[in-house]
Amino acid sequence: MYYYNYRGANLVSLTPCEEFGPEVEPANSWRLFAAVPGDPVLGRGSFKVNHPGQLLDSHGLEVLDASRLMPLDSSGPCGEALMPPPDCRPIPLMVDETVERAIAEGRLTAVNTSRPGWEELLTWSPQTGKKRVNILAIGDVGSTLLIGLKLLGGDVISSIGICDLSGQTTARWEFEMGQINLPWDYNVFPEVEVVDPEHLFDCDMFVFVASKGIPPVGSQVKDVRMYQFENNAKIVKHYAQMARAKHFRGLWCAVSDPVDPLAKTAYLESNRDEKGNWDGQGLRPEQIQGFGLGVMNARAAYFAKRDPRLASFLTEGRSFGPHGTGLWIANSIDRYDEALSQELTRLTVTANLKMREIGFKPYVAPALSSGALSLLLTLRGEWHCGSVFLDGIYMGVKNRYTPAGIETELLPHIPDPLFAHIREAAEHLKTII
Repeated sequence: MYYYNYRGANLVSLTPCEEFGPEVEPANSWRLFAAVPGDPVLGRGSFKVNHPGQLLDSHGLEVLDASRLMPLDSSGPCGEALMPPPDCRPIPLMVDETVERAIAEGRLTAVNTSRPGWEELLTWSPQTGKKRVNILAIGDVGSTLLIGLKLLGGDVISSIGICDLSGQTTARWEFEMGQINLPWDYNVFPEVEVVDPEHLFDCDMFVFVASKGIPPVGSQVKDVRMYQFENNAKIVKHYAQMARAKHFRGLWCAVSDPVDPLAKTAYLESNRDEKGNWDGQGLRPEQIQGFGLGVMNARAAYFAKRDPRLASFLTEGRSFGPHGTGLWIANSIDRYDEALSQELTRLTVTANLKMREIGFKPYVAPALSSGALSLLLTLRGEWHCGSVFLDGIYMGVKNRYTPAGIETELLPHIPDPLFAHIREAAEHLKTII
């Protein structure tokens, strides 16, 4: 391992990096940064390391599965490694005690040194205390999400700003929310106030709920989410460029459909200059998350509670992939069953169509399970379902934000059939954008 003091930060690398200056002795600091290579556009920006193999395989879906990560071994190329890689490519060094301890204590942050502006991460740290949340668009989803944040977010939200094309709409909801209080304890809920577009990004969390062209109930549109993509992507582009201009450093949350492609749209468009050229000066990939998997996970639980054959999901299951086509629900990680998982996936993916057959738009559960509840778990630094940047797309997985960066759940072993479905979902998302 090679250690450097670079711009006042403690940096470690698997290979020598002369550009970081002379080597130094490992320092006992709270935070240690690991330099990893990666594509400047499609590679992850930074993340919390929870397995040594993630220092070599940093950006792909393998980071979700410990059994697929390359082990590090001190014997050199392949040698006596427990699971030598099939191509026998060289393993530089076994991680030392300093790195092992940093991983175990949750303070090792990997940084993609190929991405423009990565040095900024060396001095950045998340702010403590309650956060300001701004919501764009207060329609059916936005207003329901707002109610959830108002009632449940007093522990982590300082205030909520609301913005909409309709001044009448924002006036209504500011008035309504201001009249929700407990008797004699009038400061327990965060205050809600109208915010103009110019100040939308004066916040810690920006929630994009704007949407255009939702098909009415009874329409013949089968894939409602993709029907919305073209129009919603144009809106995302506008606000992504606004975030860039404002040098926004908070978390951009995509809630509108299709969540996962819109999250990537926000990432790509915020990093283009006025001529449309990529320069990497906008939002970092880990600054954006798609919030659509929460309701899919909750829908799977709904069906699992009502069928004993599917009940394993409630204690052993997981959800992966996008909010829609490509989603895969695993009935269990330890006792994976392809047929049961396929059935549960089908029930989950078509649940919104069932609500439309009843005669209503399926927005309440998404606004709360994917929206308010998942956003609050995010602010609390707790595990939740959301789409994070992996393999060049935004992939729905179990994750959380930590002081050392975004952490994705690392499972001991993902069965091959399940991993194939995760890979298939990623490939599908790559065809969209």
